[in-house]
Amino acid sequence: MFTSRTILVLTLALLAVILFAASLAIGPAPISPVMAVKALVSDQGSASIVVRDIRLPRTLLSLMIGWIFGLTGAGLQGLLRNPLADTAVFGAPQAAALGAVVVLYFGLAGALSWTLPIAAIAGALVSIALVVAVAGRHATVVVLVLAGLAVGSLAGAGTSLAISLSPNPFAVTEIVFWLLGSFEDRSMVHVGLAAPFVLVASLALLSAGAGLRALALGEETAKSLGVNVARLRLLIVGGAAIGTGASVAVAGSIGFVGLVAPHLIRPFVGYDPARTLVPAGLVGAVLLLAADCAVRLIPSGVEVKIGVLTAILGVPFFLWVIARRKAELAETPA
Repeated sequence: MFTSRTILVLTLALLAVILFAASLAIGPAPISPVMAVKALVSDQGSASIVVRDIRLPRTLLSLMIGWIFGLTGAGLQGLLRNPLADTAVFGAPQAAALGAVVVLYFGLAGALSWTLPIAAIAGALVSIALVVAVAGRHATVVVLVLAGLAVGSLAGAGTSLAISLSPNPFAVTEIVFWLLGSFEDRSMVHVGLAAPFVLVASLALLSAGAGLRALALGEETAKSLGVNVARLRLLIVGGAAIGTGASVAVAGSIGFVGLVAPHLIRPFVGYDPARTLVPAGLVGAVLLLAADCAVRLIPSGVEVKIGVLTAILGVPFFLWVIARRKAELAETPA
């Protein structure tokens, strides 16, 4: 007998598969979803080239990055017991982008080097750790958001400085990519760069589920139940930094997916953080796959950057959450 959560997870997984096939089919050269699947698994001439070399990498990246952003958002919200917690609120995508830009600007590594995701991960880790350190363990949501805004603004200023001092227009174009976020012109090399880090981050966050459930009862209660709270924080913050850094390193700065996904899923799974993790990850994957399909369908001379679309949709949602829960948030410690 399937539980309601199992049915929900299976439904979301099926929706992700449908959007995966749609993503392979949508583009300047229209291909039917059936033909796209055939082109993926067998030789169908030019259709196979388009599907395997151009659309498959961006589809896989949409799936992986959406998954890890949704999972990270649920993990951070459970850890801080705060509905506004997300790597975007902590300035992590901007800091990760700055880490990648610094590596590229000083010529320390190429765009396909393993140094790039490591630098982006370091930037994300510093931003999250800095916000948590400045805001404190019992900060209100206002302090948390202000600290995240300051860190994100500082990272953005660093990236803008790199643009203003850039010696050639090609470097500027590359840096702007990290600011806007996009899956354009991605290859299987980029998938290979991100996949190991996304896997490690996923394992770290999923292993924290039981601890998050105990932490929902309070830190002292969690400790009395045998939860190592310091290790739990390290797992979630480290997983969030690794997942965000690797994602930004290959796709640029994409925000608000991790904020939106857990909120969409909670009405169906309740407020148990452990039960939220996997469904939130699947919702994140569905959202980013749908967004990537949308940017290819929007009539425009150039493709709209996916980071721009997620911000346009995510910021109003962020404001709606604040307006809907402002009385509660005013007293909620982070």
